[in-house]
Amino acid sequence: MRESIHKYFKVGVIQFMSYPNEDLLESLRTIARDDYFDAIEIKGFPDEKMREEAVKILKQSHLKVCYGAQPRILGPKLNPNAIVEEERLKAEKTLMEALDEAEVLGAKAIAFLSGKWNPETKEEAYSQLLKTTRNVCDYAAKKGMDVNLEVFDFDMDKAALIGPAPYAAKFAADMRTTHANFGLMVDLSHFPTTYETSKFVIQTLRPYITHFHIGNAVVKEGYEAYGDQHPRFGYPDSANDVEELLEFLKVLKEEGFFNAENPYVLSFEVKPWKDEDPAIIMANSKRVLNRAWALLED
Repeated sequence: MRESIHKYFKVGVIQFMSYPNEDLLESLRTIARDDYFDAIEIKGFPDEKMREEAVKILKQSHLKVCYGAQPRILGPKLNPNAIVEEERLKAEKTLMEALDEAEVLGAKAIAFLSGKWNPETKEEAYSQLLKTTRNVCDYAAKKGMDVNLEVFDFDMDKAALIGPAPYAAKFAADMRTTHANFGLMVDLSHFPTTYETSKFVIQTLRPYITHFHIGNAVVKEGYEAYGDQHPRFGYPDSANDVEELLEFLKVLKEEGFFNAENPYVLSFEVKPWKDEDPAIIMANSKRVLNRAWALLED
């Protein structure tokens, strides 16, 4: 493409994924100083003082702020589709709190994921997830905010209720009958973990997608970094590199997601593996995206 990717997308980075062992405020400053990025995805801050400092940095940055509530679910092993109502309510409560914090930080939406499931109670779990998501969307609507559900693997690592893509489409369709502020977040690194292609996922979920992630995965069982670990592009025995990202971008272009007036967020979801340098991994990510974009035909 001759035109800049920044015309059509807000290129972002997931702070808590790409800088997992760095000081929160220092990594926030690193991203804010880098004009390659148009957006940042952050999680909660441990105390009010740090949150206030983060707000100052974000206000100076002109970054679009996005809030990832996934760590609030994964860390304490909460389940928004828990069959036991008391457990479901714990997940709902933390998502409401995420909306409050996201609002303070300047985000207009939160993202989360569904919980684990088992075949015997899948239908009941689906109903429980609808209940949670509708309640969270109600609360978000009062703030003028949106709620995005990220589509994950169903049997490999996270084993989340939503997806694969057809099941995610069914859930999104049910949600959209009652809530216009609901959407789906899709991640290139999850496509191999759900045994699907970019074309299939994007076309299946076309009406509901509101946010994009790009990254990599190892899906060969028994190999290092297997599962939903988000290693760097080109990691040994992994699924995604320039070629796969190029195909992803081609599909987004064909399906009308290049939007200069209101660009979608397209964030790197990559993390250093073991002792890898976060700055080098981020440079790797930029190089891969730059190359794929350069190869994309106008």
